[in-house]
Amino acid sequence: MIDWLKRSTMEPQIDLNGVTLPIALRRHHSARRLTLRMAPDGSEVRITLPAWARAQEAIAFAHARREWLEAQHGKVPRREAPRPGGDILYRGNKLQIAWEQKAPRRPQITADVVRLGGPANGIATRLQRWLEKEALALFEADMHDYTAAAALDRVPVALSRAQRRWGSCSDKSRIRLNWRLVQAPDFVRRSVVAHEVTHLVHFDHSPAFHALLEEIYDDNIRKADRWLKDNGRSLYTSFG
Repeated sequence: MIDWLKRSTMEPQIDLNGVTLPIALRRHHSARRLTLRMAPDGSEVRITLPAWARAQEAIAFAHARREWLEAQHGKVPRREAPRPGGDILYRGNKLQIAWEQKAPRRPQITADVVRLGGPANGIATRLQRWLEKEALALFEADMHDYTAAAALDRVPVALSRAQRRWGSCSDKSRIRLNWRLVQAPDFVRRSVVAHEVTHLVHFDHSPAFHALLEEIYDDNIRKADRWLKDNGRSLYTSFG
């Protein structure tokens, strides 16, 4: 269970690379130590605290790690909303956005171009809705493949807009997958689906879990994990 700490009259914050960012403090009752990280979109510094830790200690910890935080902040890709002439990622490829107001509103792919119409101020919304529909269809196909490989019945798939987690399987009756994975290469997206399907059998990360994952996943799981570690933040640059 995570509890938000009560804010003081002065918001905890830190200056990184000439930008003032808030420090978000979260108390987790099972945590054993302070955990420091940058938000995926670079909007805040996040600290998870054990039950016994003091807020002042956590804030001081962030300031002591300023150099590391500045390096992490510098790695965050800067967000740029989709616009005519720009591009978006789709299944690991860049698609140029070709917009004409009188064209059909529903995005359509031609070679390396995605074409759409409608009001210009709704481009980002229409593209995101289209990507989410594409993501759900792909996830359901992936689910069919991996549940069959693991000799399991299919379970419902739902989309997630989580800021950090790519997938979750909390109750073994539904799998949630981050829609942004539709922007990643197919082998990366499929690795996350295979990971969550494996949790339907092993609700942990034991040797048995990894053995089954290696058995059902049809690519190199370490390569997929590395891609997400190195490039996962890039999937947050176009859409909130």
